[in-house]
Amino acid sequence: MANIRLIEVKEEILADNDKVAAEIRKQLRSRQVFMLNLMSSPGGGKTSLIIETLRGLKPSMRAGVIEADIDSMVDAEKVAQEGIPAVQLRTGGACHVDAGMLELALREMDLAALDLLIVENVGNLVCPAEFDTGAARNVMILSVPEGDDKPLKYPLMFTICDALVVNKTDYLKMSDFDMEALKERVLKLNPNIRIFEVSCRTGEGIPAWTEWLEAEVEAFKK
Repeated sequence: MANIRLIEVKEEILADNDKVAAEIRKQLRSRQVFMLNLMSSPGGGKTSLIIETLRGLKPSMRAGVIEADIDSMVDAEKVAQEGIPAVQLRTGGACHVDAGMLELALREMDLAALDLLIVENVGNLVCPAEFDTGAARNVMILSVPEGDDKPLKYPLMFTICDALVVNKTDYLKMSDFDMEALKERVLKLNPNIRIFEVSCRTGEGIPAWTEWLEAEVEAFKK
């Protein structure tokens, strides 16, 4: 037994990822490109929020998108139809985006032409929370149909995020979703998180969200 060497695979993987993430963060800082890492469960409304966000940003804000999915290019095609430069990352089974994947995607983006770069992470509330991408801000979406108990089940995701977008608020009257209970649970985990209530279908709350994002990008560039 004394000759058996234990290798902590997860620790090694995360350490390597953090090194690449630090390089990405340094590169984007030098180019003054604000990268947002957007996470949620499948069907939370990431692509819909991205499109509504891009439509709501002031015209001078130059944006690009990196889409990540296990398979398909559907989301990247939707973004491209808005006239926004997009790159599709097909993870081939990986349930998250890591810094190495983003390093490849960034080579395909004209960073000199961007102020804001949004990464749509793979739909998952577990793995994406563990991998630093080099993003300036982490944001997660929780849709009303998912329920208000998600902070109890996936605390790490809520802990590492700078903002929470509660999407599909147009479903509130048709559900038992308790917004105040959600906020209490989230703020207990992360007192500094910003919470936005939006509906991508009706447009409710989108202006407040885009104003916050624009302010974060402008502060990043100073």
